[in-house]
Amino acid sequence: MTQTSLICGSLAIDTILQFPGRFDSILLADQLHKVNVSFLAPTMRTEFGGCAGNIAYNLKMLGGEARIVGVMGQDNAAYMARFAKLGIPTDNILVKDDAYNAQCFVTADQDGNQINAFHPGAMSYAHENEIAKAGPAALAIISPDGHLGMQKHAADLVKLEIPFIFDPGQQLPMFNGEELTTFIDQATYVTTNDYEIELLTERTGLSVADIASRVDALIITRGEQGSEIYTKGERIEIPAVPATEVLDPTGCGDAYRAGLLFGITNGWKWDTTGRLASLLGAIKIASRGAQNHSLTAAEIADKFEAAFGYRY
Repeated sequence: MTQTSLICGSLAIDTILQFPGRFDSILLADQLHKVNVSFLAPTMRTEFGGCAGNIAYNLKMLGGEARIVGVMGQDNAAYMARFAKLGIPTDNILVKDDAYNAQCFVTADQDGNQINAFHPGAMSYAHENEIAKAGPAALAIISPDGHLGMQKHAADLVKLEIPFIFDPGQQLPMFNGEELTTFIDQATYVTTNDYEIELLTERTGLSVADIASRVDALIITRGEQGSEIYTKGERIEIPAVPATEVLDPTGCGDAYRAGLLFGITNGWKWDTTGRLASLLGAIKIASRGAQNHSLTAAEIADKFEAAFGYRY
């Protein structure tokens, strides 16, 4: 059986600008109703991102098979070239010539405060990308993407009898309680962070135990507090791996989810799957940008053994 994972989600370019001062030196509290300001940003960098791109990058690094089901715009050339270099198939990336890639523009000040603008662009057409065309797969993940696309892909995966992880992420507030309950009932696994699980239970009226009882596993990440996996009436605690440096949390959740995909498709026990996911998050946070950490599968296995005392 194929070990391919279908990765449904956003493909985006992040532009990060650094303002060397403090926003509050320019933004006047009593004048916020008529803001017209410009922040001089001497440094700028662009990063490849989006949940699908980040997850695929980490899964490929582990030696897994990633097939992205996403949408890009007319400015797709640089990202497509990157996927080709990495050996990640692009056959199922739909290109919309009348749209731009999803893009996030981030301006940060010296205190780490951020003013962001997100343009969804081509991501809004995710529902036009037919998941059936991606072929057979052992597992799929539905990560943040276009609102309609996430719903259609979930329904289509059920029809195709492909198990999937529901990973609502930052798109969770876009859905009402009934829609979220439908996702949970369709999914085989659900994964959230500690903030998202609070919102998910509030929106659906379901408790953590209720959600866990409807899926094979509910995974909740809690940053430096580690993570927990609820499965078959059991709660498995996964320890956090101390990071060598804490430079940038962007993409840590996506790295964690790549570990989940790799462990599940290889038939691992949950304690090992969770530990690999935890390790990937720690590796990622020590690097700026979501896709700038680079290790071989053997190096990751060595780090796993160093952290947990056994090899997977």
